Amino acid sequence: MPAFDRAACAELMEVFTALSAAAALAILRASGDRAAQLKADGSPVTAADEAAEAVIRDGLKRLAPALSVISEEQVERDTTTAAGTSIILVDPLDGTRDFMAGRDEYTVNIALVTDGAPILGVIAAPALGLIWRGIVGRGAERMAFAGDGKTSAPQAIHTRRQPDRGLIVMVSRSHLEARTQAYVDRLPEPKLIACGSSVKFCRLAEGAADLYPRLAPTHDWDIAAGHAILEAAGGKIAAPDGGHLVYGTTELLVPGFLAWGDATGARPLSA
Repeated sequence: MPAFDRAACAELMEVFTALSAAAALAILRASGDRAAQLKADGSPVTAADEAAEAVIRDGLKRLAPALSVISEEQVERDTTTAAGTSIILVDPLDGTRDFMAGRDEYTVNIALVTDGAPILGVIAAPALGLIWRGIVGRGAERMAFAGDGKTSAPQAIHTRRQPDRGLIVMVSRSHLEARTQAYVDRLPEPKLIACGSSVKFCRLAEGAADLYPRLAPTHDWDIAAGHAILEAAGGKIAAPDGGHLVYGTTELLVPGFLAWGDATGARPLSA
């Protein structure tokens, strides 16, 4: 961890946890208004997205002012990019379409990226009352949070060993494109679970699933927190060819990925 020692990461994880819980409560308070506007890229944004972003950005400005922040809704408003070895990536409401549809699979994602790699992630699921978090090299945890924002004692989580057949595969409910579907179809007896948002990473991290493939580009803020949590829990995420994913590029996109619960069973697309 080039810019952060273990103590600094632990302190920052508590900051991210508190802000994710506060943002989750802001989303729940705004859940009566699910009307949306379309952004330039055609994706929806609601009052809940904007309320959660305000909570997180204001909190980070007070509690971690030295770190640059890139958040989804900020990028929509301006083209300013964050500078520095370490940046914070924020998706204030990942799974806006699920939120609009009244499903519970939407999340708040906050990640610390250093030298292009996620090293700390926190994901809160407002409707589920759960928070997952992890520091790469130090382990991952899950906790519950209540309507007053208080959290339960954290419980350690870990990925599970990969079975020979019948992989439990997490796939996107709204973004399952043809290339990913073709890849899944080649697996031996896969058991598919359609799910929204970064909850998919969390299910791998806690040992409830084995694989999450997405063979299409996605934004950094969508997956950085899940990447950190999954690796902290013993899993692995890589580019389809097995190479490293790099975050914080000019495009703020990764080209696709394969996320494995069992790091020892991870293999590239060509394998």
